[in-house]
Order: sequence, then C-alpha cells, then structure tokens
Amino acid sequence: MKHLVSGALLAAAVAVAPLGAAYADINELKIIAPAAPGGGWDQTARSIQHVLQSDKLVGNVQVLNVPGAGGTIGLAQFVNSSKGDPNVMIVGGYVMVGAIITNKSPVNLSMVTPIARLTGEYEAIAVPAASPLKSLADLVVALKADPQKVSWAGGSAGGTDHITAGLFTKAIGVDPRKVNYIAFSGGGESLASLLGGKVTVGISSLSEYDAQAKAGKLRILGVSSPTRLPEAPDVPTFKEAGVDVEIQNWRMIAAAPGITPEQKQELSQTIEKMVKSKAWTDMLAQKGWANTYLSGDAFDAQLAKDIAATQTILKDIGLAQ
Repeated sequence: MKHLVSGALLAAAVAVAPLGAAYADINELKIIAPAAPGGGWDQTARSIQHVLQSDKLVGNVQVLNVPGAGGTIGLAQFVNSSKGDPNVMIVGGYVMVGAIITNKSPVNLSMVTPIARLTGEYEAIAVPAASPLKSLADLVVALKADPQKVSWAGGSAGGTDHITAGLFTKAIGVDPRKVNYIAFSGGGESLASLLGGKVTVGISSLSEYDAQAKAGKLRILGVSSPTRLPEAPDVPTFKEAGVDVEIQNWRMIAAAPGITPEQKQELSQTIEKMVKSKAWTDMLAQKGWANTYLSGDAFDAQLAKDIAATQTILKDIGLAQ
C-alpha cells in the first residue's frame, strides 16, 4: 500500500513507530486474526491477505493469530501495541461484540478505528436426522412445554449462536434465561455433540451444517435470514415459522487507534477496492459468505446499534448486568 509506513511486529515487547513518523513507500500490512487458525476470523484474514496480494493492492500482507476469549485477547494486544500504526489491522465481528460484554473486557471496539463490515453468515438451527423434531414448529412446541429439556449446542457463551438462541426463545414468549445452552470452543466439537445425539439442537452458521445435511446426517430446521437463501432454497426462515428473528453473524476489519484521517482514508479506499474486485467476489462465493460491505459513518452507526442491541439481549439471557 503506497504511502504507508512499515508496520511494527504486534507484540507487547516491541515498540511501534511514533505517531509523527514519516510515510515511506513500503507496501506492507499486518492483519491480526484474534482466533486460532481455521476459524471464521482466521479465514477472513487470510482471504483478505490473498485478495490484497493477488490484485496487487498491497505488496506484502502477513496474518498473525492471537486467539482467546472470543477475540478480546487479540483485541487488547492490538489496542495496546499498535497505536498510530497504519500498517496493522484487525478482523473481528459480532461474536467479539458479545465477548467484550460477557468477559467485561477492559478494551472495546470504541478503542479501534472501524473501517468496514465485510461479510456475513446467517444462523441455522439443525437436528440429527433421527430427531423427532421435524420442523421449527415442533421446536417451538418443545420449548414452550419445557425449555430446560431442549439443549442447544453452539459456540462461545455470549456469541452469535447463544444470542440467536436467546432471541428465538424470547420471540416465542419463553424466558430466554431458561435457555439450556451448551457452549463449545470450536465448531467441530459442537457438531460432534449434535451428530452424537448428546444435545437436542445445534445452532451455528448455515455453512457449518451444509455438508452433513447433504449427507443426510442432519436436518436443518430453519435459517435466520429475511428470505430463503439461494444456497438452501428448501430451508425455511425463522419468520416463516412465525418467529420474528432475523440475525446475521457479520465480520469486520478495523485499523489501529490514533491513525490520522488521511491514513484511515487510504486504508478505507484500499479495502473498498478489494471488496469491488472479482477476486473478492469469487472468494465470497467459494466460502459461502454474503457480501455485507458497509463503511464510513454508516458502518459506525450500525456498529453502535448492534452493540446496544447485544447488550439488551445478553441482559435478557442473564449474561450481562
């Protein structure tokens, strides 16, 4: 990326360039994936890396994984170590919003420089093929009869899966504090629990269940999209079952705190070029991700709205004060 200074290694013991450092023609960018390799944030960071380099928008892009606590460990390291450095960015998303609240994180997204929302995935509710629950209507009946007997397998506590389960339950008139939610650290563990019949239902992004559903091992009851999705035309939406819930697990990219308006503009323009590229469109299709690109003041406003809504639902679930 022209006119951006070389990024310092993101580590607490390594000093970064001062705020007033002069620009240099060094095409370098470091992207922090605040999760272990293989997860959604890691895949997002490496997809960005691939497209920025293949389209020659940035000369050299590195991805650094800093996992833990729903992304808040990586976020803290990013906030504390990269102030004023325009060559370090971080990916994050809706799961991080919930993790910041539930973990009472000392750092939050107001401490970074949001650049853009990039992608999104809708949530799906699935059951084992042998489950007596054949539809969302059956699930609603079971939840109203005794929510404690309906166990949900999903991702981290307070994350998108947990929030969706709470919203679903609240929408049908059942106390969301009674959701019997079992949090798993990885999608593989959650899926294994579901396939093994150890839980009643699973909740995750649609793509997590697609292969097993096509193999006849799972039945997807519904999806949290506003309308049926082209990749799953036979799967009804929550709203079709009378459950007024629409939610998407979005992912974003942000720049360091303390960068100049000019640096923010250049990063924003580079990300916009990436989003409009054929390589990015192809990447989204390959991953099954929706293009939810939103930047500037519009993204800042939406982010604030999502944080406030998340605070409310986490209070309802009993995970926030």
